[in-house]
Amino acid sequence: MSAPQLSILFFLQMLVILAACRLVGVAARRAGQPLVVGEMVAGVLLGPSLLGLLAPSAQAVLFPPESLKILFVVAQMGIGLYMFFIGIEFDVDMFRRQMRGAAAVSLAGIAVPFVLGAALAPWLLGIPGLFDEKARTHEAVLFLGAAIAITAFPMLARIIYERGLSGTPLGTLSLAAGAMGDAVAWCMLAVVLASFGGGLAVVIKVIGGGVVFTVLMLTVGRRLLARLGALAEREGRLTPQMLSTCLMLLMLSAWATEAAGIHAVFGGFLLGVAMPRGLLTRELQRNLEPFTVVFLLPMFFTYSGLNTRLDTVNSLPLLGVAIVVLAASCLGKFGACWAAARLTGSENRLALAVGALMNARGLMELILLNIGLQKGVIQPPLFSMLVLMAVVTTLMAAPLFEWVYGRHARAEGKVGELRAD
Repeated sequence: MSAPQLSILFFLQMLVILAACRLVGVAARRAGQPLVVGEMVAGVLLGPSLLGLLAPSAQAVLFPPESLKILFVVAQMGIGLYMFFIGIEFDVDMFRRQMRGAAAVSLAGIAVPFVLGAALAPWLLGIPGLFDEKARTHEAVLFLGAAIAITAFPMLARIIYERGLSGTPLGTLSLAAGAMGDAVAWCMLAVVLASFGGGLAVVIKVIGGGVVFTVLMLTVGRRLLARLGALAEREGRLTPQMLSTCLMLLMLSAWATEAAGIHAVFGGFLLGVAMPRGLLTRELQRNLEPFTVVFLLPMFFTYSGLNTRLDTVNSLPLLGVAIVVLAASCLGKFGACWAAARLTGSENRLALAVGALMNARGLMELILLNIGLQKGVIQPPLFSMLVLMAVVTTLMAAPLFEWVYGRHARAEGKVGELRAD
């Protein structure tokens, strides 16, 4: 397929992707789900699991293999930008205030899934076609632990905002615990990616490079970025030069973490955390975030959906594996986080709410799974099972939270009415 043909096809793909995400997203909102849930489902529907099943020739014409490289690159840019904005919204002071309680919840939410991953990994390794043939037991344990332990941090923040919980003990505890847990989960994934076909030198490179980049970004980088923020305050606006500088820094951060062997999303997130709060970040969000969320992010969901083949889970044994993975994920995350919150002094209803929020996987899970599939750690059947787990646990989050906490809190006048986006 020639470059002009790929260009024409790309515009048609974007039309279909945006329309599908819009339609399914509206349906999700009417069902009381966040918009991102609808977009996740739309991505799966456009893939071989539905469109490819109902109209295989149309799906093959619309998404031929040679076009997926372009979709992948643009999707990576979109997810890097999105994680940049998640970093901007990350409250470091809140993280410090809630560190003790959050540490207990996040540790439990990591430790229990890790134990479950250790128990399930030898069994899954013995089933052909789930992990790569080169995968070793410790790599399978770490990857499963990370996949089960990850939290949908962006969705967690959205639910907390929509339910009027920003700044409350529940909101603060959940956000801080989610951030800490995800940091550990990403470190586990980094070790897997580094050791997978690499060896000790690669592990040292990844961990060392990640630590050095994080320290530099949060010390020297933060001070230099503060000057850019001060310049924006003096100008009273975001100039084109400032915008281009920020975008160049984002590309540099993404390249640095990718070159270190981690992933570009880490660079985007850390740059966002280091950015000075004020006019600069507000204007960046106003100018770039709507385009990122509405136009670029759906491409990532669709790319994930195109790699999801639910038809590969085509036997009772594989369906049994999928159910076991889902059950272990819910038990490991919801149960552990609930128990930890109770042990650190939270009342039962609040602890249940923490467990419900922390159990959602959402976008962060899809990022992790795509990295694992791209690097060859897992194969399409296990990828599809884990995508299914991510969708189900994400769909569970809002209604489960409402059932265990939201309706009672509103009746007691503790939480405001559901906000609109």
